[in-house]
Amino acid sequence: MAKIIGLTGGIGSGKTTVARQFELLGVPIYIADDEAKKVMDTDEAREALKAAFGISIFTGKQIDRKKLADIVFNNPQKLEELNGIIHPLVKKDFDEWVEKNSHFPIIIKETAILFESGSYKDCDKIITVTAPLETRINRVIQRDNTDYASILKRIDNQWTDEMRFAKSDFIIYNNEIENTKNQITKLFKELTIQ
Repeated sequence: MAKIIGLTGGIGSGKTTVARQFELLGVPIYIADDEAKKVMDTDEAREALKAAFGISIFTGKQIDRKKLADIVFNNPQKLEELNGIIHPLVKKDFDEWVEKNSHFPIIIKETAILFESGSYKDCDKIITVTAPLETRINRVIQRDNTDYASILKRIDNQWTDEMRFAKSDFIIYNNEIENTKNQITKLFKELTIQ
């Protein structure tokens, strides 16, 4: 049975970059955000979301993610309702993915909300990716074409690095790519021989 490694970090920390480096080493990667988007396009999710949020979040048969985001991100109760629909569906999808990849020594689940969602409980080990705050902000500005204040607001709504570190087994400092690759190679060896 594969060991499940949780990979998390704040916005702009470089979680996906780190995940892709592990993937180059032959480790199967489950990118929770990408899979959640796919899950939202299933009939089961659409019906549950229609019942919870109404027809106004749809454009034709497609969920208008912008409309849904506008509703939930200013209303903690609605966000909790959305998570209550999507998280169990993603968990089911993840469990099926784990089964398919159980012959690998390790597999990685990459998610920003590993602790907040409670999915850290399914992991054998946890890696937190971190980078200096200004580096993180600049990465997100370039990636999302957004502004400084919006990013700071998103960071303020996430767990702090210190909170993540306290629950993590390993920390990757992702500030310079060669150094990051070296940390990943060393950690890969450690995880696969345990």
